[in-house]
Amino acid sequence: MLIDIKNISCRFGNVQALKDVSLTVDSGEVVVILGPSGSGKSTLLRCLNALEEIQSGELNIDGFRIDKEHLQIHEIRLEVGMVFQQFNLFPHLTVIENVNIAQKIVRKRTDQEARKISIELLNKVEMDDKLDVFPGQLSGGQKQRVAISRALAMNPKIMLFDEVTSALDPEMIGEVLDVMKQLASEGMTMLVVTHEIGFAKEVADRIVFLDEGKIVEDNNPTDFFSFPKTERAKEFLAKVL
Repeated sequence: MLIDIKNISCRFGNVQALKDVSLTVDSGEVVVILGPSGSGKSTLLRCLNALEEIQSGELNIDGFRIDKEHLQIHEIRLEVGMVFQQFNLFPHLTVIENVNIAQKIVRKRTDQEARKISIELLNKVEMDDKLDVFPGQLSGGQKQRVAISRALAMNPKIMLFDEVTSALDPEMIGEVLDVMKQLASEGMTMLVVTHEIGFAKEVADRIVFLDEGKIVEDNNPTDFFSFPKTERAKEFLAKVL
């Protein structure tokens, strides 16, 4: 397995965000994480690259470990790419500079090496005609495609997507989901927090349903959407389907 989460808990003050969560993910799997607001979905993703601190349990990602001592954080972050709801592009850098910068600083690539990779990835997401444009001149969907390219440029083994379409206008959502579908078809291991149920049905290998910081259900999409096992999942689906 590529990801092995063992009994992790995460607390913010008096709020218990995750409670004894365990989950395994194999290489090439696409896992969609669903649940109501405040259920711990984003926290779970953020724990996977040590953006949030866990109080107990441990995470093992491709042989590297995170526990409460935050061991091997740097090694894990090299393996895990993350795309956020807000695009987090550098506004003073052009599109290609945004994709180049971490490659040069972290991966120690030359300008020429980084530029070649950036152009290939921006072409992949149909943004190669915007290389010298600044983020302020782009639509939300375009910004998110640049953000995906930037994450992919680090050659991650795992991609995390945290509600990446929720800040977009409806007409922009499809272009971002299309990129994610392409990545899934190419075998990228993905954990996706989303409210896009159609995407979950079409692309996910598994649905993980969280409620109050716990995994309530873990099932294939057909069975989860047609035959949810728990009352909590039935209540949730009644509202979103």
